[in-house]
Amino acid sequence: MAHAIRECSLALTFLTLWLLVKANIDVCKRGQVTAKPSHVVPLGSPVIISCSLKPRQGCLYYSTLNKLILYKSGQEVSVHHGQSFSFQATDLPLGKTVFVCKLACIRSDESQVCGVEISVGVVPEQPRSLSCIQKGEHGNVTCTWDPGRNTCLSTNYTFQLTGPKNTTWKNHCHNCDHLDLGTSLKPELPESRFLAKVTGTNGLGSASSSPFPYTFLDIVRPLPPWDIRINFLNASVSRCTLRWEDEERVMLNRLRYRPRNSEFWNMVNVTNAKGRHDLQDLRPFTEYEFQISSKLHLYKGSWSDWSESVKIQTPEEEPTGTLDVWYMKQNIDSERQRLSLFWKNLSTSEARGNILYYQVTLQEMTGRRTALQNSTERTSWTWVIPRTGTWAATVSAANSKGSSLPTRITIVHLCGTGLLAPHQISANSENMDNIVVAWQPPEKAASAVWEYVVEWRALHPGSFPQPPLSWLRIPPYNLSAQISANIKPYTCYEIHVHALSESQGGCISILGDSKHKAPLSGPHISNITEEKGSLFISWNHIPVQEQMGCILHYRIYWKERDSSSQPELCEIPYRSSQSSHPINSLQPGVTYVLWMTALTAAGESPQGNEREFCLQGKANWKAFVASSICIAIITVGIFSVRYFRQKVFALFSTLRPQWCGREIPDPANSTWAKKYSIVEKMLLPMDSLLMAWPAPEEPEPLIINEVFYQMIPVFRHPHCPRWPEREQGVHHSSSKEDTVYTSSSSQPSRTLTVETRQLVDLYKVLGNRVPDSKLDNPISPLTAIPVDYLPSHEGYLPSNIDDLPPQENSPTDSLEPQHQHISLSVFVSSSLHPLTSCGERLTLDQLKMGCVTPS
Repeated sequence: MAHAIRECSLALTFLTLWLLVKANIDVCKRGQVTAKPSHVVPLGSPVIISCSLKPRQGCLYYSTLNKLILYKSGQEVSVHHGQSFSFQATDLPLGKTVFVCKLACIRSDESQVCGVEISVGVVPEQPRSLSCIQKGEHGNVTCTWDPGRNTCLSTNYTFQLTGPKNTTWKNHCHNCDHLDLGTSLKPELPESRFLAKVTGTNGLGSASSSPFPYTFLDIVRPLPPWDIRINFLNASVSRCTLRWEDEERVMLNRLRYRPRNSEFWNMVNVTNAKGRHDLQDLRPFTEYEFQISSKLHLYKGSWSDWSESVKIQTPEEEPTGTLDVWYMKQNIDSERQRLSLFWKNLSTSEARGNILYYQVTLQEMTGRRTALQNSTERTSWTWVIPRTGTWAATVSAANSKGSSLPTRITIVHLCGTGLLAPHQISANSENMDNIVVAWQPPEKAASAVWEYVVEWRALHPGSFPQPPLSWLRIPPYNLSAQISANIKPYTCYEIHVHALSESQGGCISILGDSKHKAPLSGPHISNITEEKGSLFISWNHIPVQEQMGCILHYRIYWKERDSSSQPELCEIPYRSSQSSHPINSLQPGVTYVLWMTALTAAGESPQGNEREFCLQGKANWKAFVASSICIAIITVGIFSVRYFRQKVFALFSTLRPQWCGREIPDPANSTWAKKYSIVEKMLLPMDSLLMAWPAPEEPEPLIINEVFYQMIPVFRHPHCPRWPEREQGVHHSSSKEDTVYTSSSSQPSRTLTVETRQLVDLYKVLGNRVPDSKLDNPISPLTAIPVDYLPSHEGYLPSNIDDLPPQENSPTDSLEPQHQHISLSVFVSSSLHPLTSCGERLTLDQLKMGCVTPS
């Protein structure tokens, strides 16, 4: 069974080989393609390509039907009808170009005849920069060279090394630039000379390098040192010992070392070191990198490669230098304040070890209070102290070897003196990671400034803990600073510039950023309230990551709901502590839509959330109601007193204008008395009028309807008639000079109802002063009128006597005392003003009327 399997395997192998041979033969069974002068030609040389068909391999009928097509790299370049043809190819590129000849017959596809590959290249250049190296005493010789330009042809290189006694070492490689001879040179003859040569050959020619002479020391390089060890004596950097292993014949070593992250090496050459060397100039607590190289001869030969890097950290030592300390104060109440101290880490060279803690001491400078000492591992410390007294603080750093010198500062009010405050501060960004701050010195105390301190911190309102505080000390002759520590783009920083003297300070502040753009969102309105007729809007600040720089202003927009008009706005300067603002220009009872935006130097943010609000005006309404109630109570209280009520009515009557006056009808001059003149004949004698009136009963009330006449009574002068004794009953009627009545109304008089005839007589008596009456022509034979029935001056006699036309006074009038009425009204009034009082008067509330039935 195994024998049968082996026979089948052999048969399969033979069949495969036969098919491969057959396929190779069948490639050109129809014809052949040749290239002249060669398949390999130099660059720029022409090539003649010939294609010919074998007998009976053309088309079936006539040879003229044979269509031979030549393709160059897949593109058709020539067509010929016949049995064979030739084509000259020029300008062939470097490298390989394939030509293929195909036959095309009628009613059949193209079939391949044969093909040829043309290689275009150049003759090899002379090799140069030949060098040979043997690494270590037992390594092989390896040589390298520069072959020059690419020949684009297959090139073979042969290296030959000839030594003493014509000893020759030779080796070959294909398309290469280095070669290992596979042998090593023995150190018995260190001064022996060697010749090296390289030859390159291809189809177009060959080229050889010049023989290059070498010595044993030129070729052989020692191996780099190994097993490097570093020891510090007594854990101190004052003396450091390096040890390593090296080859036996090494006579010279070089040592290089550098601190971590440094670009420059320190170099030391050591002769006959025998694998040991001491160093004494290293820095404490610093990581160093060490490397060593070796050489077999002091002046000849080459250095070995550098050894592998060895890194080690030097031991610690007591810190040197002092801390840079800064502080902040914040008042808690009227008696206490919070003091925060900050300091920067010491540099590596100053710390000289790992800082374990910081020692802080706080003491009042007068010495009356006990010093407070504390230690912390952080770079800040906070304590509460009284606001009185002058305080001083010291801070020092400690490692395992000791402590640094303490830094002492006096706690003063950093912004307490306006004379020391710088002015004209500015903050401009130069690139993404720094801000340039500039200022002007104090105008009146520039010479007192010891130094400036520029302090900055990211502005994060309400955040806890607060972002780190950074500061920079500037000498007094500099008025600008470039700050870069902890500076990030699109972040707003609060910057303070402090001018410090021996015991006081002044400051100025500004907001700045290194790069900015419009905020990504607007403020969120959190609440809207109404107080005293004003609208108070409260909002939440934009998140820090969406502010995109320093916000300069907030804008509050509002407009009426469903209104298409442009909204009104109010712009507010940005303050980190402000989160509300009043608006006073809104109308009560109108529903408004409100929103907010924020602005940086780059533009305005999108609008925040919208809120609707309607101003009710409750505060004004309540104030109006309260004031009205107070006025009403005071008014009622005043008018409840009769004396004040009469005075107020008199004042209103005096101030009443003409167009709102209402005349009081005068019964003595009524139309009713004139209309019924027939009653004169029926008047009783005076004696009957003076008869006793029935007394048992009070008369019935007399109903009088007023007659609205627009009367313009005019008096020349106020006149007080002289009344005789009551028992004489003498009546003096007023003359025409005293009174003039003018009727200017055509309205019908109102009905005057009198129940008895005696009332007619009485009204006749009251109305006896008519315009036609004169002093020498009395109207009535009445000689005595009871005082109880005389008309009152008040309310029935006109008071506008100042408007009477000027007339001559009667002798009687001239004897009377002149009374001048003074009017308080600014309007021309036709109302009846009361006459000036002339002694005792009768009023209507004292007048009684009655009637007597005639007998």
